[in-house]
Amino acid sequence: MTEKIRCSWANPKNPLYIRYHDEEWGVPIHDDHKLFEMLILESFQAGLSWECILNKREAFRQAFDGFDLEKVCGYGQEKLERLMQEPGIVRNKLKIRAAMNNARIFRTIQQEWGSFDRYLWHWTEGNTVYETGKVSSELSDAVSRDLKRRGMKFVGTVIIYSYLQAIGVINSHEEACFCRTCTCPKS
Repeated sequence: MTEKIRCSWANPKNPLYIRYHDEEWGVPIHDDHKLFEMLILESFQAGLSWECILNKREAFRQAFDGFDLEKVCGYGQEKLERLMQEPGIVRNKLKIRAAMNNARIFRTIQQEWGSFDRYLWHWTEGNTVYETGKVSSELSDAVSRDLKRRGMKFVGTVIIYSYLQAIGVINSHEEACFCRTCTCPKS
């Protein structure tokens, strides 16, 4: 049987990473709950590898109450201190505070646009952008600039580019990758 050709970054020794590459990365997401989860996880990636964050995703889900937006919006100092003691996640106080702050801004954007999905996909008029070999673009610059203007933290252009790739706004599967033209189900 012929081995599937994947993007060069997909670590073949990590089954979780391979499953993420094959089934999630680059698949267009339209569910606000999932968009929120991915935004928070991507912000924790800053200075780390996505593989590191992916390996901790289940611990993050537990620690952040399943990424329930209303619960995260209600977090205060007590929850911040508990999260700082959580061994399964990245215990960076600035990133945890950013997650709490960004949740509130995410909710404000939902209220303004009707959904975060509508806000996010308006940047490309609902279309997926196909490009490879980049870590930022005019699109990620613009989205990052707008999110920062609204008060979000840890949403620089490189983080936002990675986020847009993960949620399928940008399809960066390499030309030879079997996922390049996947017609995977949308969530």
